[in-house]
Amino acid sequence: MKRWSIYTPEGVQDILFDQCRIKRRLEAGLRKLFTSYGYMEMETPTIEFYDAFGGELGLMRQESMYKFCDAKGRLLVLRPDMTIPIARVVATKVKDESLPLKCCYIGNTFCFDELGGGRQNEFTQAGVEILGIRSPEADAEVIAMAVKAVKSCGLDKFQIEVGQVDFFKGIMEKSGLSADEVEEVREGIDRKDFVAVEQVMNKYRVSDELKALIMDLPRLFGNKDILSGISRDYIGGKASAALDYLQKVLDILEDRGLANYVSIDLGMVQSLNYYTGIVFRGYTYGVGFPILSGGRYDGLVSKYGKDCPATGFSMGINMIMMALERQNLAGNGNPGGILVTYEEGARKFADAYCEKAVEGGLIAELDIGMGGLEACLRYARAKGLDKVVLFRADGTSEEFERGKRL
Repeated sequence: MKRWSIYTPEGVQDILFDQCRIKRRLEAGLRKLFTSYGYMEMETPTIEFYDAFGGELGLMRQESMYKFCDAKGRLLVLRPDMTIPIARVVATKVKDESLPLKCCYIGNTFCFDELGGGRQNEFTQAGVEILGIRSPEADAEVIAMAVKAVKSCGLDKFQIEVGQVDFFKGIMEKSGLSADEVEEVREGIDRKDFVAVEQVMNKYRVSDELKALIMDLPRLFGNKDILSGISRDYIGGKASAALDYLQKVLDILEDRGLANYVSIDLGMVQSLNYYTGIVFRGYTYGVGFPILSGGRYDGLVSKYGKDCPATGFSMGINMIMMALERQNLAGNGNPGGILVTYEEGARKFADAYCEKAVEGGLIAELDIGMGGLEACLRYARAKGLDKVVLFRADGTSEEFERGKRL
């Protein structure tokens, strides 16, 4: 029988030493990036009421959430998402803040849907949200922050694919399909399942022009020239306005010098009860899943009692780490450092040196093993330290640097 006390549950992991240093470095870099551009950090509870995500709101499937009860028998969940709690906070606790409100976060989330292909049930998300404004500039700002966030983590070969949910909604309204039929089409397009989309369209009476466009949606990805190839004659006003909005966002990103990182995917039709306009996902090679996702969700905050447009993105730190490792960009996470040892009677000199080094921003350890110089050198090699400093009773010292005796 297995000793479960020495194992971790499926979908979670211990992150040790070098990997943990890399992870904290990424988090610190992202925090600095976000706050440098005027985003204020927010932290929400790891434990939330189930009703904030499921129940009548129906924002997430109950099967995807970790559920348990409090002392009064009320149903709780481990936070499965970061954006939804921020929408709750904005609607209830920061109602009087000046808009637009720019906030950021870094925290762990818990969701069964994430397992598989290297994904975890517990994973760290970092992201930004802009609340209180609906404009192409705001959506372009969020996409630009996503690009800068990926670059700040050390990745340069990646792509942000941008879609437009309102375009899909517009042509679906024009088609006359019922809500259930639209959902069938959406699922087929989201999977890029050409056969499934064709089967649905063959069941129902849709104009030939719209039918051809709908069936072609999974193939409509690439550069912005795709937009000029779509005729506005039969798609309706809502779909036409959505394409115009998307074009404005792309023009802004081009002006900001970020066009090379952005492409179009009109077949990106994520959950329609969450996103309401621009949607996007970020991909890089070596990872089979998006490293980030985001979009506009103008209807979310209103579910908690306040009408407020919003847009944002979240990045998977664990996915970024996987990409860095598979692209041989992670490094070893070793920060180096100094080991300070001493002979009898020299403790005060060694301690003073160690304290001064730490005050100067270096990493320094005072020898606690007292096993002699050779033991210190072995320890320093094993730990990847840069230098060993030996103090003698008369206050003199000798240094052993990496690459020489160390």
